[in-house]
Amino acid sequence: MTTPVPGDAPGELVVDWYASAARDLPWRQPGVDAWAVLVSEVMLQQTPVARVEPVWRQWLARWPRPSALAAEPTGEVIRAWGKLGYPRRALRLQAAAAAIAADHGDVVPDDVAVLESLPGIGSYTARAVACFGYGQRQPVVDTNVRRVVARLVHGRAEAAPARTSDLADVAALAPADHDRAVRFSVAVMELGALVCVAGTPRCGVCPVREVCAWRLAGSPAHDGPPRRVQKFAGTDRQVRGRLLDVLRAATGPVEQPELDAVWEDPVQRGRCLDSLLVDGLVVQTDDGRFALPS
Repeated sequence: MTTPVPGDAPGELVVDWYASAARDLPWRQPGVDAWAVLVSEVMLQQTPVARVEPVWRQWLARWPRPSALAAEPTGEVIRAWGKLGYPRRALRLQAAAAAIAADHGDVVPDDVAVLESLPGIGSYTARAVACFGYGQRQPVVDTNVRRVVARLVHGRAEAAPARTSDLADVAALAPADHDRAVRFSVAVMELGALVCVAGTPRCGVCPVREVCAWRLAGSPAHDGPPRRVQKFAGTDRQVRGRLLDVLRAATGPVEQPELDAVWEDPVQRGRCLDSLLVDGLVVQTDDGRFALPS
């Protein structure tokens, strides 16, 4: 690990740290194109890397271009999404692929504003694709990055709600050199994922510990509302997942009793099935059975 030198810019220290600390993730390898980066970024939203990697590999082997995904029956896309969770992401990714194929010559755009105009692509994903897929100097701000900035720059234990100034905060930390600035965008994200974590940060191995405003202030406790911990057991998310599991495993439409068997509470089960129908993740056939969309 690089030993911090007084006066070293924090962004430079983070980039130096990343050179030896970065995880070996397939979407970071040389030659990975912007489509592969886009798929990884959509899959990684609220989903751990270990669950994403095998599915990402399967998707890229099956659908190496946006047009290939766009042409696939939607039910197959949902089935291939598997257990990643939040399956509406699969629908949004297919919609974005269709727009890329139809309007951009099957090439993922490199302009942030154009990327943001694609279905389901927000500011974070657009900047991530421009930076990681095209090597552009872009501030890329996710939850991990916001936590690093909150501690390093503002001396707070936790990040405040997302603000428009977050982009400026991250841009100000980036090194002046273009290539190192691009590397910084992924490096600061990695720092938040591996070291400056939400629970118990590993300050002893942090490359910016000597210049961190939060550490220098004595690591004060968070004084705002407690962080909300997302539960899963018993939630509508769990019920929706179980209903989709039945349909993904089926070779054709299923009868209502097959879905009824996955959850005892009929009110919650009915609400979740209705929500899946509204979201376009499930369709009902003319004879009253249920299936993934064609």
